[in-house]
Parts: sequence; C-alpha cells; structure tokens
Amino acid sequence: MITKTNFFTSAWDFTKEESDLKNKFQMINVAIVLSTIGLITGIISNTIGGIPALIPFEMLLLGINFLLFLLLRYKKESLKLVSLIETAQFTLLFLVLMYISEPNDLKHIWIFTYPILLLYFQNGNNSFYWVVFMVIMLILTPLQPFINVSYTLFQVLYMSVVLMIISIIVYFYQNKIDKAKNVIKMQVHELTKKDRLLSLQSKQAVMGEMISMIAHQWRQPLSTVTLSISDIQLKKMLGKEVDDKFMDKALQDISDTVVYLSDTIDDFQTYFAPNKTLSEERICEIINRAVNFTKARMNSARISFKFKECNDGLIQTYSNELVQVILNILNNAIDELLENKKDKASISIRVLEKSNSFDIFIKDNGRGISPENLESIFEPYYSTKGKNGTGLGLYMSQMIMEKQFNSQIEVISSKEGTEFCIKVPKKLA
Repeated sequence: MITKTNFFTSAWDFTKEESDLKNKFQMINVAIVLSTIGLITGIISNTIGGIPALIPFEMLLLGINFLLFLLLRYKKESLKLVSLIETAQFTLLFLVLMYISEPNDLKHIWIFTYPILLLYFQNGNNSFYWVVFMVIMLILTPLQPFINVSYTLFQVLYMSVVLMIISIIVYFYQNKIDKAKNVIKMQVHELTKKDRLLSLQSKQAVMGEMISMIAHQWRQPLSTVTLSISDIQLKKMLGKEVDDKFMDKALQDISDTVVYLSDTIDDFQTYFAPNKTLSEERICEIINRAVNFTKARMNSARISFKFKECNDGLIQTYSNELVQVILNILNNAIDELLENKKDKASISIRVLEKSNSFDIFIKDNGRGISPENLESIFEPYYSTKGKNGTGLGLYMSQMIMEKQFNSQIEVISSKEGTEFCIKVPKKLA
C-alpha cells in the first residue's frame, strides 16, 4: 500500500515498511519550515531593533533552507545529507548567538532545543558526538582571545550542564521509544504471520468443504447419467428394441446433465477466485449463488429452505467475498441441523433494506448456541463441532466483513435457534 503524498513528505510515496523514513521526511520538513519562520522573524526583529550584524548571516541560512527544501524534493536519498547540513546549520546558529547576543536578550535559550533537534536529525551515536562538540565549543566561547563575548565562563558552564542534562533525558526517551518501536514491529510481524497462517488454513478448510459440496452437487446428476446408461443396457440385455426416440431422449438427458456438471465446476472456479474489484449486482443474486452451493446438502438432509426473492436491491460490493461469508454461515447451520437431527429442520433467509445498507438475516431452528460459546464463536480455532470443526469459518467471515466491508456479523441465539445478521453497505468507497 502506498501512502498519499503531501507537502511534509517532500511529495514522495512511501510504503508501510517505510514508515520510519516517512516520519524522518516529515520531521525535517517541519524543522525547515519552523526554522525558516524563525529566521524571517529574526530578520524582521533585528531590522526593527537596529542589529544589522545578524541579518546577513540569517539571510544566508534562509537561502540554505530553500536549497535544502528543493534538494529533498529532487532526490529521495538526499535525506542523510540534508539532515547533516541542518544539524550543522543549527549548531552554527546557536554558537553565533553566543558570540553576538547579550545574556539579557535570552537568545541563548534556543540552544536547549538542540538535543530535541538531534533526536530527529541524527542517530544515537552521531547525536552523542554532536552534543560533545557543542559542549566543547560552548566552553571555548569565553576562553578564545579573538572575539569579545558577553557571557562569562560560569554562565557558559552552567548552560553546558543544562544542555547535557537535557541531552541525557532526550537520549533515554529516544532509547525507550526505539525499544517500544522494535517490540511493536516484532508483534506486527508475528500477527502478520499468524494472519497469513490463519488465512491459509481457512482456505484449506474451505477447500475441503467445497469438495464435499461438489460431491453433493454431482451425486444426483451422476446418478441420472448412470440410470440412463443402465436403462439402455438393460433393454439391450433383455432383447428389447431401443428406438431412435428413446435413444435421443436418453442422450439428451445425459448431455444436459454433463452441461450442468460443467456449469457447477465453473461456479466453483469463480468462487475460488475472490474478486478485488467492486462489482454492482443484485443482493438476491449474490445470496442465491451461495444458496445454490448448499442446496444439494439441504435436500439430502431434508432441510426446508425459505428465501423470498427480490428483484431490485442493487449493491456495489466484493461479491465473491460476500458469497463466502453467507456460505460459511449456511454450512454451519446445516452442520448443526444434521447433528441435531431435528424434525422439520429449516433454514430461512430474509433481507432488510436500509438507507445505506442491506441486512441479511440467516436463521435456523437448531438447538442454539450456549451463552458461554456465543462469546467465542468468532475467535480463531474455536469450534463446537469437536474434531469435525476447524474453528476458522466464522473467524474468517468476521475478518472479511471487518476488512472488506467495514462492518460486522451479529448473532442472536436461543433454544429455538440461531440468527446471524450480515450488515452489508450498499456502496463501498
């Protein structure tokens, strides 16, 4: 995923893995903007206050800022060089303030921002060297014989001690932040690996269910083909004449069945290629696609099914992902009713249209889900089916709804049965 470019990232694109680099670009751009504002303010105040000595120097730094600003946008790899120049620029500026300003002007207090600037401009080792360099140069300020400085050695030593204390505080702060960042990175890496593993296991589990559903879908048609062929063979064995009309009908039945088998494979192939592009379809067509995968199972288990067809109800969505969610819930309902062996087992689907969404209700009349299990049904590897369950179907369904549809699956259960509600937005951004 690429992040959107903006002013403070120097108009560069960054991936999720480059978040640290993006942050550095943002901070150095912020520093350039703030220092530019500070320099412009300094030029204006020095002009009004009649201190012309600083103005040429501030103009020079202002020009350097402009060049650095352009360099960051010209070459992405220039960040290290720009950081070095900015560090040197602030170092020089703070030292110059010590030479030309008066203690009463309080301009020296800017030097205490130095450790914070190093936090973003330099790594740990380099920051140490720059602080040592700054402290040495500060102590030498009143000792050098060339320029008369208003600050006494005591004042400079006092500032140096405060600067070192702030630097130590910033160093430990940075150290803690770096450790926390590394822990978060490791946790994100582990969660990503776990998510990929869960996704793979879910696909394998779905594949097993699909094979089972294909077997259900094919069993009756294959029996029809077998019966047609057996009928022809039996007539020949009994010496009966097989007329053209009978033969044509038998061959036509076989041909129609083979076409049906081929269409079934096409349906499953479409299902196994989840679409990542939005498509506009009728909500009932998507539901019927999921229902068609489970009809054979419901018929063989003598489960009555009710679904009121709807002609309108257009939805812009990831249809195959939605099919997978509905299919997982339907299969769970069928598994429950098969295990329960309840008389007059039934499953019903109804659709409630709202202003911005469709609510799909899938209800069965099974035994229901106990309160202690109800709290955990969307957790990975949690299953009430014993060895027959993977505990991934509902978990992955909830993940699909959250990640792809920015929604959730809700469930209400009692001894009279269980009802799942899938809230699907009409349009996805």
